[in-house]
Amino acid sequence: MLSSTGLQKVQEILQRMSKGQPVSFSERAFLRKQADKDQTVASWLFTARRMQQNIEPEDGIDKLLSSLNLGSPDPGTSFQPEDEDLGEWFSGAPSWLGRS
Repeated sequence: MLSSTGLQKVQEILQRMSKGQPVSFSERAFLRKQADKDQTVASWLFTARRMQQNIEPEDGIDKLLSSLNLGSPDPGTSFQPEDEDLGEWFSGAPSWLGRS
């Protein structure tokens, strides 16, 4: 669980990221570490990345996936079964998403 100062730091970094302002490597590493520990921070990071890229869902399914924070915030990072292994595709998932 984040302290109040840690939470403020996360929110400040995410706000800058969503506006496309510079975020240092150490700040990004801090965000990734917090997102790996906390599903809420991971969701916020996902939303900030979508806002940064101005991704607007076009149809009902895309809007639903966006509102549920599902799918990828990065264009072009969809799974392509003919080129990739499903296990490798999920290898970068946060630790809280793993099997119990």
